[in-house]
Amino acid sequence: MEIKTVTMQIPDGSNIIIGQTHFIKTAEDLYEVMINAVPGVKFGLAFCEASGPCLVRVEGNDDSLRESAIQNARNIAAGHTFVILMKEAFPVNVLNAIKACQEVCSVFCATANPVQVIVGETEQGRGILGVIDGYSPKGVEEEKDIQNRKQFLRKIGYKL
Repeated sequence: MEIKTVTMQIPDGSNIIIGQTHFIKTAEDLYEVMINAVPGVKFGLAFCEASGPCLVRVEGNDDSLRESAIQNARNIAAGHTFVILMKEAFPVNVLNAIKACQEVCSVFCATANPVQVIVGETEQGRGILGVIDGYSPKGVEEEKDIQNRKQFLRKIGYKL
């Protein structure tokens, strides 16, 4: 097996969700999940089919995010993998609905951080071994950091 690192291209102001699923209707079902979870969300999604024609299936309501999702999915090139790029919402707004989708097996990450996908490649194909989401910790938060965290959550409307 060969191990590769694939760096995701995340457009400015976007979040990425990467997961594994198992069925061709995933593209349509995840489209419905996104539209129903957050009115006004902008997104593109790409799903790598793992059998039959092995196409990248695509949905979404924003052409630029669709193209970015396609490129990231093609770079990962692992069967039954999906990539969602989104704006006008946060992953926390859609994550439970995505995980509840019948086809979704797991979610590897949901973030706005830089992401590297660790891919294993064999003669058969590729699979995601894991992800690197952001950077390693540089320390432990102190009182000032706690206050900054709390202010940030209130600023973006997630706490009173």
